[in-house]
Amino acid sequence: MLRGQRAGLKALGRVWQHRHPAGLAPCAARSLSAFPGLRCTAPGLAASPMPRRFATMAGQSMAKRMVWVDLEMTGLDIEKDKIIEMACIITDSDLNILAEGPHLIVNQPNELLDGMSDWCTEHHGKSGLTQAVRDSKISLQQAEYEFLSFVRQHTPPGLCPLAGNSVHADKKFLDKYMPQFMKHLHYRIIDVSTIKELCRRWYPDEYEDAPKKKASHRALDDIHESIKELQFYRMHVFKESKADEKKRKTHLENGDRGERES
Repeated sequence: MLRGQRAGLKALGRVWQHRHPAGLAPCAARSLSAFPGLRCTAPGLAASPMPRRFATMAGQSMAKRMVWVDLEMTGLDIEKDKIIEMACIITDSDLNILAEGPHLIVNQPNELLDGMSDWCTEHHGKSGLTQAVRDSKISLQQAEYEFLSFVRQHTPPGLCPLAGNSVHADKKFLDKYMPQFMKHLHYRIIDVSTIKELCRRWYPDEYEDAPKKKASHRALDDIHESIKELQFYRMHVFKESKADEKKRKTHLENGDRGERES
């Protein structure tokens, strides 16, 4: 923790302890537990109450996060194909990237790679992924452990949905090969391809202006492209929320008032 942050926490502890000498340790513990890795070193703060609304607000904010995942597989046959590459990014509800997780290439036997379809053989070979899979030492079990550890640091259990482009296909493989990872997520998904298809039918002009994918067919690149695409749809297609409208009007009113006063 930086020196300025530590000093701020100590000052907060002294003020809070002065106002609430009795203290409620459980409340403070719950408040701070919403932020993994944060240690409180301010004397008396851990034994003093923090407002319940702060913990509630933090919990509500974390529950709205999105877990973006993209997989590359040896094919789409859930019975015989396997995961060979995976990446994960956490965003908040406004699609701001909060954390970039593991980007892993999973080793698979040569027999499986040699039996890929022509499409996979061409694209994974051209991108260098096939050779990277052959060289990788990471097992599927290790990949699940690393992914689960990452999402546990940034999201509460059972509340945040899986997000991505055509992510229903990724979900099938995750359900089969990474069940513990999927148990941590909400059962709903946010599939950008659904919004894309609705825009193609209802807002054809905006659909044509949407960012085009580069089709690199690499997991991390695909996630970044999916986030940018959803940001575009939010800005150009979705109706402004009442909260955002209120903020905008307040900002404009304050600006007009400042100009009149000057």
